[in-house]
Amino acid sequence: MSSILRPTPAQRTRRLIVLVCAVFAVLVPAIQALAGLGQSQAEFAAAGDSTLRIAGWTFSIWSLIYLWILAYAVWQVLPQTGESPLITRMGWPSAAAFVLIGAWIVAAAADAQAATVVIIVAAMLSLVAPLFLNAREVRATPTRDLDRWLLLWPLGLLAGWLTVATAANILGVATALNALPAALSPTAWAVVAVIVVVALGLIGAWRLRLLAYPLPIAWGLIGAFAAEQDRNPTLAFTALAAAVLLLLGAVLIVFQLRRGVDRVD
Repeated sequence: MSSILRPTPAQRTRRLIVLVCAVFAVLVPAIQALAGLGQSQAEFAAAGDSTLRIAGWTFSIWSLIYLWILAYAVWQVLPQTGESPLITRMGWPSAAAFVLIGAWIVAAAADAQAATVVIIVAAMLSLVAPLFLNAREVRATPTRDLDRWLLLWPLGLLAGWLTVATAANILGVATALNALPAALSPTAWAVVAVIVVVALGLIGAWRLRLLAYPLPIAWGLIGAFAAEQDRNPTLAFTALAAAVLLLLGAVLIVFQLRRGVDRVD
């Protein structure tokens, strides 16, 4: 929760690094797109989207994420922002995630397919793991607290989107490299990926009581439904059903259990 404790010199240095890393994360895709360096993210995704495709408009969520992580980075560096436990615990993980999502853009532009998988998995874990490990603190953060809206929401949104993007990235690269295991059909592997991300979304809602994590996962599944309707209706409607289940489950968990956040681990 927000604190009136003034940050130490070391903590102020960490805050500046977080700000620099956030600016890096936002500038890299802008520079790559404007300069036309390497292939675009759409071109990279198209190379392996025959197993699971997500509608292009779904990626507009990045605009919201970038704006919100910049707001977080600027807010946490302000002198009047006290050093709360969440700012302390999420500072370095957020900086790592920002660097990694910028690095992913570089790897995708260079068509370094295997590298993109390693990078996006690392980026996802760098946020999901500390959020889950600090679940009690996350749950206990009051609704009106700035830590909730300027730290937990932007980082939760990024963590949620990276969760669904990681599944899509792994499937896409495995498809492009003809490395998708033959034990299941491509559609079955895509359904497995949908089940995994929905499970993570519901676990996150239960642990964190934070809609910011499951919402972008549901958004990605809706994008899969939109993209797969004509090509693979089975997968499309599975993704839609999963998105509805996740949304309903997350809302019920967050709002029905919100009053008991201090009693549930």
